[in-house]
Amino acid sequence: MSPAKILITGAAGNLGRKLHKHLESDGQHELTLLDHRAGVGVLTADLGTYDETWVRCFQGQDVIVHLAADPRPSSPWESLQTNNVDAVLNVFRAAVENRAKRVVFASTGRAFLGYSDRRVLVRHDFTPKPIDFYAVTKIFGERLGRSYADQCGLSVICLRIGLNLPGDNSPQGKGYDAQRRWLSTRDFCQAAEKAIHVPDVQFAALFVTSDNEDKPWDLSETRRVLGYEPQDRIVPVKPSLPVRLHRRVAGQLRHWRRGLSKTNSHPPGS
Repeated sequence: MSPAKILITGAAGNLGRKLHKHLESDGQHELTLLDHRAGVGVLTADLGTYDETWVRCFQGQDVIVHLAADPRPSSPWESLQTNNVDAVLNVFRAAVENRAKRVVFASTGRAFLGYSDRRVLVRHDFTPKPIDFYAVTKIFGERLGRSYADQCGLSVICLRIGLNLPGDNSPQGKGYDAQRRWLSTRDFCQAAEKAIHVPDVQFAALFVTSDNEDKPWDLSETRRVLGYEPQDRIVPVKPSLPVRLHRRVAGQLRHWRRGLSKTNSHPPGS
């Protein structure tokens, strides 16, 4: 698969800017950039509403890379519904109606953070265990992509992206668990570019991190499907025993409070 025309949603965001710069550097792709924020070469689009003013940009595109979303795990449901549910419904619809060959969907490894036992290396075929509604919206996007792949023949690759921070993406100062999930910008761009070009994939949902020591997710399926070979690696720094104990107790309290909150507050209509 050698697509020339690629549309990137969320092109003014953290991952969108990095991928745009990477793909633009080789001069092999014709890029169309969409975001709800204006930027140099970026067209504004409210993907939460199906509107021909942005849908027409999908005409003639080979691959849609859907990065646009509200990325904040603590976001209110109203924002998540508009930006992560309605938007992904509209993007898949626009892709199919305009006969794109593939959608590369930015999912998240956060959908599996419910596996808290570090002795378990989570494989791609494990059942998701989300701990927040943000991750739930990404699971919805994966399931929607699977449906379009099965029913419409659209090729869909979901990348369960690890932790890639804005700017220089330095993991220093982050906690041990966050460092385990770190994804370098170079490795993210490699995985995304391979997902754009790899042939003969109908549907796949794949973890993407750098090759960190004690990473929580198994990359073997990502390697097999994409030929992905992470170039970067960090060794997470373990905090001292007193700090670990304090964080464990604090985490258990947060989990308990979150459980109480979920019993009293659910998405509208639930």
